[in-house]
Amino acid sequence: MVWVSDLNLYSGHINHLIDELAALPGIGNKSAQRLAFYIIGMSPERVKKLSDSIVAAKEHVHYCKFCQNLTDTEVCPICADPERDHSTIMVVENPRDLAAYEKTGKYKGTYHVLHGAISPMLGIGPQDIRLKELMERLQDDAVKEVIIATNSSLEGETTAMYISKLIKPAGIRVTRIASGVPVGGDLEYIDEVTLLRALEGRKEL
Repeated sequence: MVWVSDLNLYSGHINHLIDELAALPGIGNKSAQRLAFYIIGMSPERVKKLSDSIVAAKEHVHYCKFCQNLTDTEVCPICADPERDHSTIMVVENPRDLAAYEKTGKYKGTYHVLHGAISPMLGIGPQDIRLKELMERLQDDAVKEVIIATNSSLEGETTAMYISKLIKPAGIRVTRIASGVPVGGDLEYIDEVTLLRALEGRKEL
């Protein structure tokens, strides 16, 4: 594939901006061009506001001390909410999956974000995701159920079985979201009704 920036159609600064945008996940070369020209057409004030927000997010966003979700406070709003059911923890692969379940408006427990899934083929082991932090949370006797909501991919299923084997000896109920989620499907792309049915139909591991 020949990149437009390689054809020297634009100046160096424009080419550099296109290349940087195209390097982002989900952004192809044509989308990068459109974004680049849109940004160039923005007012200096808006461009500065955009760049400042990116830098600020990078500098101030970190992991919640409990659930490992991304937040700019020590404890994220979900973990800090006394109205949430802190006896139930839903384990998800990434913050986008958390957001997908929050959109249903029906789940009232808390979460734990792994930031990945076990994948021997990619060299990702249990030590490379936020499992140690999950096990530390389970030392709290208040936790009664762990809902495993990793994706229905090979990596997600491997991770689910590994977590189940870790947690079961502690006497905590371990459940898996139902198979209404398509095999290989990412939670962030699944509609809210299907997600809710998968949650309601969860089964013990």
